[in-house]
Amino acid sequence: MVYQRDAVEALPAYVQGKSIPNAVKLSSNENPYPPLDSVVEVVRERAASISLYPDMSAHDVVERIAARWQVRPSEIAVGAGSVEVAAQLITASAGSGDEVMFAWRSFEAYPILVQVAGATPVPVPLTADDRHDLEAMLAAITDRTRLVFVCTPNNPTGAIVTRDEMERFLERVPSSVLVVIDEAYAHFDDAEDSVDGLDFFRRCDNVVVLHTFSKAYGLAGLRIGYAIAPERIAANLRRVAVPFGVSALAQAAAIASLDAEDELQERIDVIRAERARVLAGLRDRGWQVFDSLGNFVWLRTGASTTEVDGILRENGVVARAFAGDGIRVTIGSPEMNDRFLAALDGVPASV
Repeated sequence: MVYQRDAVEALPAYVQGKSIPNAVKLSSNENPYPPLDSVVEVVRERAASISLYPDMSAHDVVERIAARWQVRPSEIAVGAGSVEVAAQLITASAGSGDEVMFAWRSFEAYPILVQVAGATPVPVPLTADDRHDLEAMLAAITDRTRLVFVCTPNNPTGAIVTRDEMERFLERVPSSVLVVIDEAYAHFDDAEDSVDGLDFFRRCDNVVVLHTFSKAYGLAGLRIGYAIAPERIAANLRRVAVPFGVSALAQAAAIASLDAEDELQERIDVIRAERARVLAGLRDRGWQVFDSLGNFVWLRTGASTTEVDGILRENGVVARAFAGDGIRVTIGSPEMNDRFLAALDGVPASV
């Protein structure tokens, strides 16, 4: 039998949010609105050149991102979505015998990526109100800890880490440990006391910030994300990146999206307003839900998760269920959200 790594064959596969006919898909945290016309036009113009390799350095989009955040281009590393950049970070920083820490439940790709790299995942349970337990994470750091992922707003619970919490956390994290502030959903976060990853990046030598164009910018199908990192770390990310991993179409669409941020903000504002309406609708129906600052809400359904998910599907709503834990529901268009809330009318809030 051909040899394959046992650790890989034992890995759970990453599960994509599913679709079913005649149902609304609220399972993947996708932007419910189509790309802006200006972005579509740029992609259409570039489509004629898909027989050619893209610029592997992603020079133009890197320059544009650097200008957007007022950092040096040498502090930017891109990849096929922020998840691929997270994989670069793990590959560059951790291997056999090393540990990578993250809250749990958080982004489900974290433990998979860590094990692919041959390192050891260290999940730290969330608090009772579904927030990062930073004190417990500090206590779990060992001399083998190489990275700590802090996802804020957290996927799938929507909870944030505040500025003051991160300040106290970083004061006590050893300088040899890389802290990755994953801000995939930061555009939807309108809390005044939320952590600003860029502020800590500018002040700390061991902080990296992850961003993506998949969510607020609506480019999930083109796959582009990036890290803002100290120059040495960013250079190592480029060394381990998949060659030509970010397509020319994705690079062009990202630049066009950055040029249209004011227009995109209007859509973000609509999603935020719909999130508030959905949370209010859940509470009106008796659900005890914590505030979410992402483009999704989290139902803590525990042992009833499979039952509730089944009822939603029967009513034409596909959400993201985590068996035995809860259900994450993306904020869609007003019509999609109405359908979700109506589907819950047949579910006792106490399940």
